[in-house]
Amino acid sequence: MNPCRVKLKPTEEIRIRQGHPWVYSNEIASIEGDIVSGDIVSVFASDHSFVGKGFLNTASKIFVRILTRKDIDIQDDFFRDLIHQAHQMRINLGYNHAYRAFFSDADGIPGLIVDKYEDYLVMQILSLGVAIRKQLFIDLLQAEFLPVGIYERSDVPIRKKEGLPEYKGIVYGTVPNSIIIHENEILMSVDIPNGQKTGTFLDQQANHAAIRPYVTGKTVLDCFSHTGGFGLHAAKYGAKTVECVDISTLAISEIEANARQNDLHNVTALKADVFALLRDYQTANRLFDVIILDPPAFTKNLDKLDKAYAGYKEINLQAMKLITSGGYLVTCSCSHYMTPELFLEMLQEAAVDANRIAQMIEFRTQGKDHPMLLGIEESLYLKCVILRINDKH
Repeated sequence: MNPCRVKLKPTEEIRIRQGHPWVYSNEIASIEGDIVSGDIVSVFASDHSFVGKGFLNTASKIFVRILTRKDIDIQDDFFRDLIHQAHQMRINLGYNHAYRAFFSDADGIPGLIVDKYEDYLVMQILSLGVAIRKQLFIDLLQAEFLPVGIYERSDVPIRKKEGLPEYKGIVYGTVPNSIIIHENEILMSVDIPNGQKTGTFLDQQANHAAIRPYVTGKTVLDCFSHTGGFGLHAAKYGAKTVECVDISTLAISEIEANARQNDLHNVTALKADVFALLRDYQTANRLFDVIILDPPAFTKNLDKLDKAYAGYKEINLQAMKLITSGGYLVTCSCSHYMTPELFLEMLQEAAVDANRIAQMIEFRTQGKDHPMLLGIEESLYLKCVILRINDKH
């Protein structure tokens, strides 16, 4: 078999050498050797200098996903070492109960995501190169973590771009449908087969804990609550009252169950459309000391960014009008297209239109278990901004 060699067009290697792990199909000048999607291939610059090795997929716009920039032979030990290093980093940072154990490109294996929920793992496979080595990765995870069971949550539409069908199910041992995890100081129930992402939003754990100094003794409105991550933490941290709002009936029942599980009696859950509710509360002149906005991504592609920007501005503008002077807005965006610069620009516009003065107290991102890879903008996706909202004087 003749090993495949991919040669790039002039200057296309610059971005790859600066840290970005994706080689797009339109950046390729020529291909030599046997072309087999899923194989590991070598990538060279136009001057024939070595650039890296990675997973090949001719069906995807991302033609090669870089694994290494060293000209080495990639065997099972290569993947084993990367998984171990990523796991050890989380342990050293103090993670033990529930966390992202492996974060795809940022940890060195494009398309492999692994989340740990107590004694169980949930894996997600987003690249062909990982998919055809699925059993290898199951074996490596089993050896590294010694889990009771591993569940696969590869039921995401983006797999179609890799030519892969959606899939979910148990791939090792036994996994219950619901797992109780320790998140900071509270217990949360996680729906493994049907919950968001691989079960819940692990990337917000540190941000949930960060609201402690802002909520004690305060009235709190938690919008787009999902299963109550922010709102339940606010209640645990001594908020006077917490109102959690979500449009999903299932989410409301999960918030109520999680509140009971933590013996929190200062929480109410309301099924409502947040956009409409914020306008209704403004009409009723109902104010809160703290409002939390953690909406789903309003856009997952660049074409709809303008509409998403308008949506983010609308909810933030309305929320700012409902906050007592000196109160706080905790506002998030999980769309990487809504860059930090664009997000702050939107917040400034919202403050002007709301006729309020906004002081930025904190700018936060995803937790340390979701590292950002410099050179790849997509790995910085979560923004969490805490603003102090004041009347003009």
